[in-house]
This record gives sequence, C-alpha cells and structure tokens, in this order.
Amino acid sequence: MRGAVLAGGAASRYGGAPKGLMTVAGRRILDRVVEAVQSVTSAPPLLIANVPAASAWRPDLQTMPDTRPGFGSLGGIYTAVTAAPEPVLCVAWDMPFVPEGLLRALVDGEAAGNYDAFLPESSGRRGLEPLCAVYGPACGPAIARRLEAGDLKAISFHADVRVGILSLAEVRAFGDPDELFFNVNTPDDLERAEALWRRRA
Repeated sequence: MRGAVLAGGAASRYGGAPKGLMTVAGRRILDRVVEAVQSVTSAPPLLIANVPAASAWRPDLQTMPDTRPGFGSLGGIYTAVTAAPEPVLCVAWDMPFVPEGLLRALVDGEAAGNYDAFLPESSGRRGLEPLCAVYGPACGPAIARRLEAGDLKAISFHADVRVGILSLAEVRAFGDPDELFFNVNTPDDLERAEALWRRRA
C-alpha cells in the first residue's frame, strides 16, 4: 500500500498561504499527516502539490504536481492513483486529527473486501470523506472519464467502481467524525483546531 498526501493548489480561502504548513500544537499539519500516513504504508508518501516551492516543504518526500492540473481535489486523487500500480491511501494535508488507527482500518478494509475504493462514512454533506480514503488502480480510468466530462465532484466516479465503506459506527470508534475529518481552510479554522487540540489533550 502506497501513501499520498494531497496538498492541492492555491489555498485561496487561506489568502494563498500554504495551509498545511500552519502549526497546530507546535507542529505543522503537513508533518502530522505525513507521520500518520507513513505509519500504515510501506514507504514515505508521495506529496501531491502544485505550488512550485512544494519540494522544499518536505525534502525527504517525492513531490509531484497534478498530472492533469486545474481539476481540483479529483485531479489530485487521479494523480495519486496513476502514479504507480498499487492501491494508494490518500489523505488531505490540512487534516490535523486523522489518527493512525482509522487509516489502518481503511487500509485493512480495502484489502479484505477486494474493493476499488474504500472510504470512511462521515457526517458531512457528502456522507463520505473522499480525501481520507484508499483508491485502487481501477479508479484511474473511471476518474479520467469524469475529468473529461467536467464532473469534478470527488465522488463522481463511484458508480463506475467497486466501493466499500467504513461505517459511521466504525469511524466513531476512533473519535467524533467531525473532529477526525476537520480540515483547516481559514485562519478561523486554525484557531478552532488549536482549541480542539487543547480540549483533546
């Protein structure tokens, strides 16, 4: 199982600042995510990032821009999926609270169920969290068709592949889903993350 950290593009909601480089409890969010992903995969994760300076963020990681730029999160997932033939665990770089145990459950669930995609159920608007999920090689062609059609929803290709789901009850074994998948998009979010970290500590 490979890993990929999705660092996205311009961070427009954070005023253009690389949000994963912000710190929560004294550590960069990027470093927290890399550590969690690396703990359940076979090698250091790939960093998918379109900012020219991204290779300096973690010189120990291979950095790759989107192979098909301009397609948002789905383009980042596509890049991670098509970078190598093995399944890939993808996690967004702005999620400071994703725990190792949850990632292990996703990796094990994809392997046990012979799925093309394995995602955790969430209490968010999509009902699933596509930016913390495992994707197999069959997702590549399915995503490519959606990109070509201009359908950029991160779950748009699910009808074309075998999808497994880690139930909300199973996700809750690791904590509150709203906290586990909390992502830092704005300075206000960063303040909330700091407060949440203090409360959890």
